[in-house]
Amino acid sequence: MSELHTFLFDGLPVRGMIVRLDGAWQEILARRAANTQTGAYAPPVAELLGEMTAAATLMQANIKFKGSLILQIFGDGPVKVAVAEAQPDLSLRATASVVGEVSATAGLADLVNVGNKGRCAITLDPKERLPGQQPYQGVVPLFGDRGERLGKLSDVLQHYMLQSEQLDTTLVLAADEQVAAGLLIQRLPLAGEANLAGSATARDEDEIGRNEDYNRISTLASSLTRAELLSLDIETILRRLFWEERLLRFAPRDGMLGPRFACTCSRDRVASMIRSLGREEADDILAEQGRIEVGCDFCGQQYRFDAVDTAQIFAGPPGQVPGSSIVQ
Repeated sequence: MSELHTFLFDGLPVRGMIVRLDGAWQEILARRAANTQTGAYAPPVAELLGEMTAAATLMQANIKFKGSLILQIFGDGPVKVAVAEAQPDLSLRATASVVGEVSATAGLADLVNVGNKGRCAITLDPKERLPGQQPYQGVVPLFGDRGERLGKLSDVLQHYMLQSEQLDTTLVLAADEQVAAGLLIQRLPLAGEANLAGSATARDEDEIGRNEDYNRISTLASSLTRAELLSLDIETILRRLFWEERLLRFAPRDGMLGPRFACTCSRDRVASMIRSLGREEADDILAEQGRIEVGCDFCGQQYRFDAVDTAQIFAGPPGQVPGSSIVQ
């Protein structure tokens, strides 16, 4: 059962979260493996995408954003783009587009940053946008302050959080074919409740890297190995790492209230996409293939529209979607 646990260090300006995705992550991989056009992800790709999914879950829960958080990595390696999306209710989906061969030992740089031009983007898309409101997006390169290529996704995201929130953050991420997991430790702002919403002060910036309590806890968190994160249950991990600290624990989010796979694709959305292609291009596809078939990269579902369905798309009003509701 996938689960997310949140905790505070009593009396210290430090908070933490730990997530363990098993059922949710296994469903993402199983749907990809069942896709006859793409087949299963190579292990290095699955590991990267699993780490992204765990990280997106932690970041969504950390900011409590009323909308979708979308974590993307794109670059010039065999993985052209990888995407993990987390909703406020912790429903998740993820996918990656792979072109060419992937080495069994490929790391982050080999997958998406061969020429050091890879990018990581984090998008916050409000559920109910105000008129004229656009999603917020922050983009960072996959290299450090001296231009060195970063070898781990956690390094990239720690760099992003330090830039965007001016708060020290420690991330430990791991994934395999069974589990995707992550531990987040973050220094809390010192100067009032408003900073919890993301506004830092000069005093907070002065604390970067200097808070002894955070540095001690960060060192403990960083000692967690990949094997431990993937194999141990959450209670054991927290007890081993922080047995000398006083933790204030919140109720875990699990089951239907916790992390779980869900896809937001629908026949309505696909019909809108076909409408955006224009009647001429849609007719060309019908003439060549006899029908328009669109598959969802996230969940693998196939949507099919014949000539009658397509004619009704362009005949009806924009909100009306024709054809059968059956999804194959």
